[in-house]
Amino acid sequence: MAVTTHILTATEKKHWWLTNRKIVEKYIKDARSLIATQEQSEIASALNLLDAALAISPRLDQALELKARALLFLRRFKDVADMLQDYIPSLRMANDDSSSSVSSDSSSQQLSREGVKLLSSNSPLRDHSFKCFSVSDLKKKVMAGLCKSCDKQGQWRYLVLGEACCHLGLMEDAMVLLQTGKRLASAAFRRESVCWSEDSFCVSSIPFAGDTGNAPPTTPPRTSLTDSESITQLLSHIKFLLRRRAAALAALDAGLYSEAIRHFSKIVDGRRSAPQSFLAECYMHRASTHRSAGRIAESIADCNRTLALDPTCIQALDTRASLFETIRCLPDSLHDLEHLKLLYNSILRDRKLPGPAWKRHNVRYREIPGKLCVLTTKIQELKQRLASGETGNVDYYALIGVRRGCSRSELERAHVLLCLRHKPDRATGFIERCELADERDVESVKERAKMSALLLYRLVQKGYTSVMGTIMDEEAAEKQRKKSALQALQAVQVQKVTESTELNMNKPDDSGSSLENRSMISSSTVNPAVFQGVFCRDLAVVGNLLSQVGFNRPIPVKYEALSC
Repeated sequence: MAVTTHILTATEKKHWWLTNRKIVEKYIKDARSLIATQEQSEIASALNLLDAALAISPRLDQALELKARALLFLRRFKDVADMLQDYIPSLRMANDDSSSSVSSDSSSQQLSREGVKLLSSNSPLRDHSFKCFSVSDLKKKVMAGLCKSCDKQGQWRYLVLGEACCHLGLMEDAMVLLQTGKRLASAAFRRESVCWSEDSFCVSSIPFAGDTGNAPPTTPPRTSLTDSESITQLLSHIKFLLRRRAAALAALDAGLYSEAIRHFSKIVDGRRSAPQSFLAECYMHRASTHRSAGRIAESIADCNRTLALDPTCIQALDTRASLFETIRCLPDSLHDLEHLKLLYNSILRDRKLPGPAWKRHNVRYREIPGKLCVLTTKIQELKQRLASGETGNVDYYALIGVRRGCSRSELERAHVLLCLRHKPDRATGFIERCELADERDVESVKERAKMSALLLYRLVQKGYTSVMGTIMDEEAAEKQRKKSALQALQAVQVQKVTESTELNMNKPDDSGSSLENRSMISSSTVNPAVFQGVFCRDLAVVGNLLSQVGFNRPIPVKYEALSC
């Protein structure tokens, strides 16, 4: 009886396993049919079926592949990265670094036991924002660390995850994963082609990333990475962006700020769009370059763009607060520091850096408590300065980028350039060249970009008004000084002429008489008034005679002598 019961129990277990397998197979078959339609609503329904299949069989490779490809088709790149985050090289590298820092004494023993890791544990860790990967070294370590069980786990992970990492801005990870997946696909094809006959061998039948060649229509839709040409194009674009960034960082380290700005501008203003995270990183690098070159407004604008794309960027908040403090715009600096303090507190509360585990940060978690103490002291210092009345002494010259004592034309030229670049109407233009990780974030990104650009534009306009008023006052004072100097010069010249004239008049000649005496003598010797008086008197006498004797009468003798 006991033996019969045991046999029945084993039969029920076997039947239960067969039933679950049939259910999973049905879910996968239905999901394939829905995915083949390539309609977003149908693919979303297929995801529900695949989740149900994975709930029954969590390690089923077919269900995992279909789910990953469906998420990739729906452009849910973050979900793909979360699903396959164990295969991201940078995340493995961070985990290896953290595990090796727990016990430094046994790090060499761990290295000897585990073999080659993604990165050496004793290598100095630089700032992630200025970090350049050695692609060849990283590729070797990824191949050693990730490809041990690729045959068991499937090749599709590397290509699907590589494309997702590219859209998420993890360019080094994407390049290594795509190259690894391409190499594995080629190796698998070579192994399979050994047993092929010449008639069945065809180049067009080379499978890539789960491509089944002439598969039935129930196969999942091919993504852009289902052939080697698409992989090559995507890899070339990734390499181009990485070369540009490496050249810009090298120029920045060498102090060639104009060259570094030119390279970063070619990345962010390029015709082909770039991922959101990668653009935010490039904007942050360009903001640091502008700051080193003394272009305060340009640096603030790039920090604004970085925070519009990534509101939790610690470096952007810190840099913008420092820039506002440099130009003595203390209220705005205090606002950014308070925001940064809230971010630090949330990190300590959650006990992890913001964002998913694979997101890159330019700060480590263990550095947050020390930074928070320094930040608290800085906030108290700024509050004391504001309480003492230090609010209206903003250095608008440094903000606009003109020297003190500049001319009106220099100020107008700098102001026009700033207005053209940072007009609020054009504040969202950079989003068109940005490939957002989630299209639902478009409106929030635009709103943050418009708000920060408007605040900067108002600050620039206020600075232009202030500096222009100072220049006009200086021009008026200069005009008044010139007028006063001209009047003083004219008075001096008149005084000199008067003194020279008086000196010449008082100077005696050879006879001993002065110029004044000689003029008086000459005027008395030859005086025209004397002749005028004699002539007038003779006319009066003649008129008398004519009135007495009339016309045509002889003049008396006595008067003739008088008239002669």
